[in-house]
Amino acid sequence: MDFTRRSAFGSFAGAMLAQTGGGVTRYVRYRRGSGVSYGILEGEQIQPLTGDLFGGRRAGSAAVKLSSVKLLCPCEPPKVLAVGLNYKSHIGNRPAPKRPEIFYKPVSSLQNPGDPILIPEGAANVHYEGELVLVIGKHLHNASPDQAREGIFGVTCGNDVSERDWQNGTDKDLQWWRAKGADTFGPLGPCIARGLDHGKLGLRTKLNGEVVQEQTTGDLLFDGPSIVSWVSKYVSLAPGDVIYTGTPGTTRAMKAGDVVEVEIEGIGVLRNPVKAA
Repeated sequence: MDFTRRSAFGSFAGAMLAQTGGGVTRYVRYRRGSGVSYGILEGEQIQPLTGDLFGGRRAGSAAVKLSSVKLLCPCEPPKVLAVGLNYKSHIGNRPAPKRPEIFYKPVSSLQNPGDPILIPEGAANVHYEGELVLVIGKHLHNASPDQAREGIFGVTCGNDVSERDWQNGTDKDLQWWRAKGADTFGPLGPCIARGLDHGKLGLRTKLNGEVVQEQTTGDLLFDGPSIVSWVSKYVSLAPGDVIYTGTPGTTRAMKAGDVVEVEIEGIGVLRNPVKAA
């Protein structure tokens, strides 16, 4: 997997972007002083935007330096969905699902790039899950795969943090409300890349600098349009909704003091330290 062609993504956490050709726009959401804005990332500069990111957006004031802002989750989703069991390398010997297996994560689980994943009291087996995340740009209901494809605004990096004992252990909960939905269990960012062919991107997760997951999104059992079309048959999707598409390979527990990075070709690096709550 070729992650060698890179250019600096500013000084933010040492993140890097793979260059995948022209026609890609990278949108960020950021805080500068007391204000929060959207903008277009262009090298070390951000061009501020006004209006609706998913509608009538337009250029705003003069560009600001990337180093002078705090990057936030790149959008504010009305809802957060996720797909389980979507890579053969993660399923192992279990049978492959016949349809996308969907679950919810609460909006309150989202975490900004660079901010900590907090291990809750009583959690002993908290794992990373590096994932490609779809960002919806249109209202979609009962969408065909082609309509679903057109309705995907762009993609970003996500970490579907999971407490395995609460998810699958002997004392597991009825649903994954805390196993995958605890506060900070949904890091998202650093930008939304629009114009990428998100069906064949390299994905890599690192824990303390060690590569622990590596796959291409071309290996997804259900691709982005298939997921979006399926979901929209039962749950209408709105601009800004996000869908975590599943994690590859195996995972392992994190501990306070660790640093986890999810890197996706053409998007960048989502980096979060791990701390005790």
